Amino acid sequence: MKMRFRPVKYTLSGILALLLAVSASRAGEWTLAGTTEKEAALYLPGEPMVFRVRLQEDGHPAGGIKLRWTRTGDDGKTEQGEAMASAAEPLVITTSTDKPGFVRIQVEAVDEAGKPVVGAKQIPVRFDGGAGVEPEKLVQGVPEPADFDTFWKAQVERLKEVPLKFTMTEVPSADPAYVTYDVKIDCVGGKPVSGYLTKPRDASAKSLRANGAYMGYGIASAKPYTAPGTMMLCINAHGIENGREPEYYKGLGLEKYGFKNDENAKPETSYFNGMILRVLRSLEFLKAQREWNGKDLIVSGGSQGGFQALSGAALDKDVTKCMVNVPWMCDLGGVTAGRLRGWRPDYADGLGYYDSVNMAKRIACPVTITAGLGDYVCPPSGVAVLYNNLKSAKQLDLVQGMTHQYSPPKPQQKIVLKAEAAPAAVQR
Repeated sequence: MKMRFRPVKYTLSGILALLLAVSASRAGEWTLAGTTEKEAALYLPGEPMVFRVRLQEDGHPAGGIKLRWTRTGDDGKTEQGEAMASAAEPLVITTSTDKPGFVRIQVEAVDEAGKPVVGAKQIPVRFDGGAGVEPEKLVQGVPEPADFDTFWKAQVERLKEVPLKFTMTEVPSADPAYVTYDVKIDCVGGKPVSGYLTKPRDASAKSLRANGAYMGYGIASAKPYTAPGTMMLCINAHGIENGREPEYYKGLGLEKYGFKNDENAKPETSYFNGMILRVLRSLEFLKAQREWNGKDLIVSGGSQGGFQALSGAALDKDVTKCMVNVPWMCDLGGVTAGRLRGWRPDYADGLGYYDSVNMAKRIACPVTITAGLGDYVCPPSGVAVLYNNLKSAKQLDLVQGMTHQYSPPKPQQKIVLKAEAAPAAVQR
């Protein structure tokens, strides 16, 4: 049998399509990296902010893709534009703002149809960052409740009415050098503290630091964490069971918890009431362990976990260090001053008792904070207000290009604010 070959006719459009397909198949990791022309992205009112954003392929300057950008900010202004990326020169965006606050710059790579371009990991190629103007002058949007301390004193008294009883069930440990327990601790409100306690195996009495670790927003099991010389207690936010199948967590009916306006009208009915009381009970439990050294009590967490850690540091004076990442619930009334909202419940009177800024005023231990100039789940303006209200030793790192769920592997720019503890008030 004779084989017949038909000649292939190539059109110009067909050749271009083939070249584009070959180019796409060879494409490396696309990213957008941005900085301001200043070493730290800090400016005075009205001073020009010059952003330089580069398209990169495998870390090298690249071009030939359209970039679309949007400027928003705490001043309420919006600007937009687009340009073709060039390997020779970065995209330059110049803006300014006249009052204390932050400007947000979003840049995305788009195709000819205006659809987002995705990189090798199927992640849209975007930059989200910004710059600040006099963040040290940002003040709280809404004053704290006049009876804040009275309220929390009453809540702590409620907690004292429930004896500190608990169960510890050993579960398999990923590291044989550590022992892990599924812990349930009695607490006020009908739900226990539920988490994993992990500590070095055969640790002697009074030999370990204690660290309460708290989790971000979601309905999930706690996670076991380990650290040398430390017993770690990670609790879930809800007093639910740990280590269960996904269907269990989906069936709990906790979707959109903390966002119900009727519950947040009063502090006693807010979902966050039980959450913070479980944080305080978790710290009581850690201090009751024979291995605790009696000195080092650390709280840590990210997002909602940062909110919980800050609350624990404010309400338990035995806490010696607080480490938080992208902390949530900061300056909830900031929207009344026109600042970018972020992702959070609507402001309600009852939420003032849970605002991380109000907790910050009562923290005595050192606090370290990492946050993103591109994080608009927990906007940088709210985090700056949090920092401004801390009276203890403190440090805030605002990372350029960092969002709520993404941290650049090699950050090119940071705003670092740092201060020692404020001097104690003189009693007269």
